[in-house]
Amino acid sequence: MSKEGLSRRRFLTVAGTATGAVVVSQMPFAKARTAPARFTGYPFTLGVASGDPTPDGAVLWTRLAPAPLAGNGGMPDRDIAVEWEVAKDEAFTNVVARGEEIATYADAHSVHAEPRGLEPGYEYFYRFRANGEISPVGRTKTAPAGAASALAFAFASCQQYEHGYFTAYKHMAQDDLDLVIHLGDYIYEYDSNSYTATGGNVRANSNHEIVNLADYRERHAQYKTDPDLQAAHAAFPWLVTFDDHEIDNNWAGDVPEEGMPKDFFLRRRAAAYRAYWEHMPLRKAQRPTPDGIQIYKRCAYGNLATFHVMDTRQFRSDQACGDGSKAGCDDRNNPARTLTGAQQEQWLYDGLQGSPAKWQILAQQVFMAQRDSAAGAGETFSMDAWDGYTVSRDKLLDFIDTRKIANPLVITGDVHQNWANNLLRDFRDADSKILGSELVGTSISTTGDGSDSQNTGAFTENPWIKYNSQRRGYVRVSLDQQVARADFRTLQYVKRPGAPITNHRSFVVEAGNPGLKDA
Repeated sequence: MSKEGLSRRRFLTVAGTATGAVVVSQMPFAKARTAPARFTGYPFTLGVASGDPTPDGAVLWTRLAPAPLAGNGGMPDRDIAVEWEVAKDEAFTNVVARGEEIATYADAHSVHAEPRGLEPGYEYFYRFRANGEISPVGRTKTAPAGAASALAFAFASCQQYEHGYFTAYKHMAQDDLDLVIHLGDYIYEYDSNSYTATGGNVRANSNHEIVNLADYRERHAQYKTDPDLQAAHAAFPWLVTFDDHEIDNNWAGDVPEEGMPKDFFLRRRAAAYRAYWEHMPLRKAQRPTPDGIQIYKRCAYGNLATFHVMDTRQFRSDQACGDGSKAGCDDRNNPARTLTGAQQEQWLYDGLQGSPAKWQILAQQVFMAQRDSAAGAGETFSMDAWDGYTVSRDKLLDFIDTRKIANPLVITGDVHQNWANNLLRDFRDADSKILGSELVGTSISTTGDGSDSQNTGAFTENPWIKYNSQRRGYVRVSLDQQVARADFRTLQYVKRPGAPITNHRSFVVEAGNPGLKDA
């Protein structure tokens, strides 16, 4: 990563710092405690990443894969020692933490290091060494503790490799951010012909639908070879959650999309969970078990923002009325159905009520605001979104209203378009109280270039919807104690590399005064 892409500022203004980091020897990479590995080729072809920042640390990730698309990544069938170190400068003259992890054959030689004792609200650099080779340098940032004045983050979703280039990540890596949030569809499970971009695909995958662990590992590795995605991972810590395509389109709990045998789907789902954990900057404690994977979590940025990262797939009821977009589906209002599951729902309520932060950011996957896609008197709703789980949505909005949860901001992916929506207490009444806002991000590449057209009918049928764009890109959000600003960053094309990026539209939300306003 170039030096130009690395800000050396102290990234958050905080009230005081802790000094718990242990200063270690300044010699580069202390002598390994175990015998050096022996294999052929540069092992860090998939880059480096960090995630899950806390005031005193973060997760540091890499995977050894000298031949990333070949079988076991080109690695021998034995465990390998990997050293890591963290420094306050890119040249590693001021190393503050180091350690050694064992990259196991069983976990595809992935590494999930968890340094502790770092200073809150601070920028650090990290790297790995294995087999005498040194990884690219990554940059991470710890979360602040206590008072914090400013925060900038980006969120993204839906990056189908075959549909286009990941140019948005090239621009994101050059942005001045503290955090990136990925809201799902990091990979796609299809073969090359099941879901093609408008006008055809521009890159190729392995051309079979992925169903087992080897398949999912290969697909993740292919995506990770993209240089723009690698650059964005190396530039900032990420918070990640999955949606459907990391496993199977529109799956719900233990129910697959296309009615495959349940035991087969459960094996497929377990393989997908495993490969996802192996390829993401997730904590060791999140390694999947036979019961599933703990993906919902909370991340606090001092008194400024709390991120409630949700899972709207693993615990949901099956989609109502056979899925898809439906009119006259009464089952979507069935109180026995849930989008989050009871345990996650209570976790969310407890976190919203207990957070001291100014902004409550709900990072989740599917469209939350009501969206009627039928013109005129009739109504048609997506059964895969919160519209298909109206009781779950009503309960959440009622909780926000009655418990006076201040400044909720929902960030969403999934639908391959940009939208900006106000969240009403009761969507049956367009004049109902505004409780918060929802920012829906477009895809990184899925469906190809997109267009400059807008879904103007959506504004008429859903007056709480304030914006729509069908171009590709990401959303940048900056927060302080008074205002949240959202910039919808879009590209004119992704089916060839090199597109410039522009701010297509910007909105602000004032703390204590819910509702979107033009910036």
